Amino acid sequence: MANTAELTVDGKSYSFPTLEGTEHEKAFDISNLRDQTGYVTLDRGYKNTGATKSAITFLDGELGILQYRGYSIEDLAAKASFLEVAYLLIYGELPTQEEFSKFEDGIRRHTLVNEDMRKIFNGFPVNAHPMGVLSSLVSAMSTFYPDSQEEKTDLDLHIVRLLAKLPTIATWSYKRSLGHPTNYPKNNLDYIPNFLNMMFSLPVEDYKVDPVVAEALNVLLILHADHEQNCSTSTVRLVGSSQANIYSSISSGISALWGPLHGGANQEVIEMLEDIKADGGDVSKYVEMAKNAKTTGFRLFGFGHRVYKNFDPRAKIIKKAADDVLTKLGVNDPILEIAKGLEEAALNDDYFVSRKLYPNVDFYSGIIYRALGIPTNMFTVMFAIGRLPGWIAQWKEMREQKEPIGRPRQIYTGATLREFVPIEKR
Repeated sequence: MANTAELTVDGKSYSFPTLEGTEHEKAFDISNLRDQTGYVTLDRGYKNTGATKSAITFLDGELGILQYRGYSIEDLAAKASFLEVAYLLIYGELPTQEEFSKFEDGIRRHTLVNEDMRKIFNGFPVNAHPMGVLSSLVSAMSTFYPDSQEEKTDLDLHIVRLLAKLPTIATWSYKRSLGHPTNYPKNNLDYIPNFLNMMFSLPVEDYKVDPVVAEALNVLLILHADHEQNCSTSTVRLVGSSQANIYSSISSGISALWGPLHGGANQEVIEMLEDIKADGGDVSKYVEMAKNAKTTGFRLFGFGHRVYKNFDPRAKIIKKAADDVLTKLGVNDPILEIAKGLEEAALNDDYFVSRKLYPNVDFYSGIIYRALGIPTNMFTVMFAIGRLPGWIAQWKEMREQKEPIGRPRQIYTGATLREFVPIEKR
């Protein structure tokens, strides 16, 4: 017999079913709470609210576990390519060789972006933030592919288009900021080398992709690919629940990711390190300031995590990638030396260890992007490229489950009914 939860309101009892997921997460099903009791729940930030059932990503913050479709993030980062992980998230299983070849070939053939979109791009100011440009152009894709709004559209084709074209669009902003001509994709290159070539190659010289850099970026994108029902993912599902097309829904996720409390965190890490350098680079001073944050108001960005109460499993993986990149490239950057000092303090100082304020994925990803020469305003764009498969998978699952349109309630705290006063008497 299924368990139930009893709620007593004004002397009357109500029963609500309980649920348990495959990894033993437990929930109360209060779908009929308001109908039965007249009450709603107040849960600011939805930290205690499960808005959906999902088979895509499992996350245990207490134990530091992250799995995509049942595969550990450690295994995927060590053994898979980003496009394999993208296929896994979107379609539920790792692809066979035949399935992967078809998937990869489809992406290769759709990397070009309609030249008319360049006219839209050229209308943005030269210093426009790349995330604003990315969100706008992805939304504009729905006008170039109007059949995306139709119920019987070829969804697989739209998925391939998004995965293929987002890196191309992303590189436009970077190249323009340097005053360089934009590069066309090269379909003889794999996904990540193709992106790196569009980012860094120049028409005046040959560009050779460094395999260490490509592998580090492969790991980074895999680690960013999905993270359960976070702000941007929930935004994609909420917008998509109105039956908005896939391009508009993904565009909304990009906008949500832009915020410094979500995807912009790795940019804030580098800006913090630059501020420390400008103040003389005394790491110990800022470590002490962080310990006395209530007095100093200083907060260390890139340490601890809202969900992970233990070590962020992604950080363990990305730390090695960061070490490999810094060693291979021989980067001599005082900012990165400051980062190493903060990392050492956080891993050995009792204050940080006892509070489990370990370096997180944003800390290390910012370091890698900095070492690769990617400017800070492009960091969140890189995050968006990695998160794209997760957003697509969540949007697709939401549509397949025919989730009801998102309609959160509220507790109204404004004025009660008032009589209108004509303007001449106010």
